[in-house]
Amino acid sequence: MKSLLLVLLMAAVPFLHAAEPLHFTVKLETVMKHDDGRFLWFHPRAAAIPGGVLMTIQKHLKVSDYYSGLHFMTRSGVDGPWTGPVLTPELDWQQQPDGVTISVADVTPGWHEKTGKLIAIGCRVRYSPKGAQLDDVKRAHQTVYAVYDPKTTKWTPWQALELPADDQFNFARNACAQWLVKPNGTLLIPLYIGTSAKDRYSTTVAECRFNGEKLTFVRNGNVLRLDVARGLYEPSLIAFGSRYYLTLRNDVRGYVSTSDDGLQFAEPKPWTFDDGAELGSYNTQQHWLAHSDGLFLIYTRRGANNDHIVRHRAPLFMARVDTEKLHILRSTEKIVVPERGAELGNFGACSINENESWITVSEGMFMKDSKQRGAEGATFVARILWSSPNPWPN
Repeated sequence: MKSLLLVLLMAAVPFLHAAEPLHFTVKLETVMKHDDGRFLWFHPRAAAIPGGVLMTIQKHLKVSDYYSGLHFMTRSGVDGPWTGPVLTPELDWQQQPDGVTISVADVTPGWHEKTGKLIAIGCRVRYSPKGAQLDDVKRAHQTVYAVYDPKTTKWTPWQALELPADDQFNFARNACAQWLVKPNGTLLIPLYIGTSAKDRYSTTVAECRFNGEKLTFVRNGNVLRLDVARGLYEPSLIAFGSRYYLTLRNDVRGYVSTSDDGLQFAEPKPWTFDDGAELGSYNTQQHWLAHSDGLFLIYTRRGANNDHIVRHRAPLFMARVDTEKLHILRSTEKIVVPERGAELGNFGACSINENESWITVSEGMFMKDSKQRGAEGATFVARILWSSPNPWPN
């Protein structure tokens, strides 16, 4: 009898000590509210810096894709009060003598550990006096960056990432995109490219070096193409395990691709659920969050009682990815930012520390009934609180 009891106890040990599956809770914070009919705060994206968090944000000037200069906010720790938004001359737009305004849009900031600097990467835009995007000069649409030094709290002016003379880079944007820094300090920056703004977009990943001041192009990987609508654009990149994962916007549906080296990517496949149904995310961004115990996608989709939202761009969902079969595990899907009658499709996602990651988004008050449905022009931080520490935040 004692022997049998011992066997049963020994058999139970693995189950008693087995780690629980990774899960998360959401703490939704409102950073600020603004809806005065003149502009909205838009495109908030955050990055952890020593001692706190920095978040970039811009004014949407009530004309499609018309943005102010880049503002930023800072927070001490993860719970301190926010300061800002602040606009510095280095990040402001530049008025030209001919009436054109040069600005930078769709910015994503990130920390570069080896140099102790933050890099904000976005796309240069030329605006007409009425706010229309122009393609009036060669290479009007290029990837640009500015550098922030937390020791001095100073920014550099915007600089262009110099790309090869090949015509396929005439239009070359890193915009609304997650990029990453490898352990050796090398950057992998996804770009969507074309011969002009009217060309169908393709996607490639650029490998770049950064010396603390200048970002230098080294090479790019293969080019992913799709002959559907506007092609593949607004790509976001993440590393998980020994592989790299790329999620891509297309007008009809979102796509996913993988790579062993971060440069050479496989043929993209449409995003689906594990039951074979299409994910239903289309013509908008998707982004990633990675934990050592799981990879997650954040997205919007059809089929959530949200037909009243333009392009079904709310609520924001987060779900676990099956990294081998490249589909979404439907049972893990959770709303992380609720729909209140406003668009939430332009957002950011990043790791903050080993205990939490953030999703940042502002309500797009573009529909006549947004306010009546409860939207307030709020800027949200959805703090994703992990059930177990993440030893390699990225």
